[in-house]
Amino acid sequence: MASLPGFYYFHIIWYTCYTAYKTRMGVKTLVYVTGDVHGDIRRFKHRALRKLKKRDYLIVCGDFGFIWTGSHKENRVLKWLGRRRYTILFVEGSHDNYDLLLGYPKTPWNGGEVRRISGKLMHLCRGGVFEVDGNKIFAFGGGSSDDADIREETGTWWKEELPEPWEIEAAGKNLEAHGNTVDYIITHQSSMKIKSLLQIGDSDMNPMDAFFDEVREKVSFKKWFFGSFHMDKQIPPGETALFQSFAEMKPDGALIPGRSIKGGRKKRGKYARYKR
Repeated sequence: MASLPGFYYFHIIWYTCYTAYKTRMGVKTLVYVTGDVHGDIRRFKHRALRKLKKRDYLIVCGDFGFIWTGSHKENRVLKWLGRRRYTILFVEGSHDNYDLLLGYPKTPWNGGEVRRISGKLMHLCRGGVFEVDGNKIFAFGGGSSDDADIREETGTWWKEELPEPWEIEAAGKNLEAHGNTVDYIITHQSSMKIKSLLQIGDSDMNPMDAFFDEVREKVSFKKWFFGSFHMDKQIPPGETALFQSFAEMKPDGALIPGRSIKGGRKKRGKYARYKR
């Protein structure tokens, strides 16, 4: 453990030099964002992702769904995802197994903390501000389940889907430390104002909703991506709801339709046909 700080600072210096080198050489890093995956491996075989190379990223806005049973088969899939050319980052949603997810140890990464699941597959911990390709990204996962009563009976609901007060407080202080200015925001749920706009009549508010409303008012950002509503919709001036589409992380990034994969066996459900 004593060597961790030294390694951490070495990583920061290396990343800074690498970013400067890429800028000088004109090498562009692609960062794509998409919505809830729900354990559907076919989402990672879409033709749009063929553009992503070793230096690129795909960010999932919650409900990742591949950390659910802890089975041998599931672990094989996680290893497959961790071996992609590009880096996969995700925040937690309201349909993730928190007992398993929180069992992965935290480690510093690009200014925040992550849980490295396997290889280049990482979970962005709540409240972190991460440096990715010269951009500051604020990540805060979690969400409120509409079916909590039913899932609690079957043991598939976790109270950790909503943040503790200390997590909200720590995230607010972290944003203040960055001057309440970031480039992009990644969450599972939206602010209450956007929620009310997209779900007319939904007036239930929890502490995370209140925090997100505060973030929306106080924090300067270029774009806010979220995924809980299962729709693909740009909401001017700076918010985007994502589900199956992909959006390039830039202020004027258009949505890339995420249609179903054609050809092969049409097998639904988790882990449908993946290559080793």
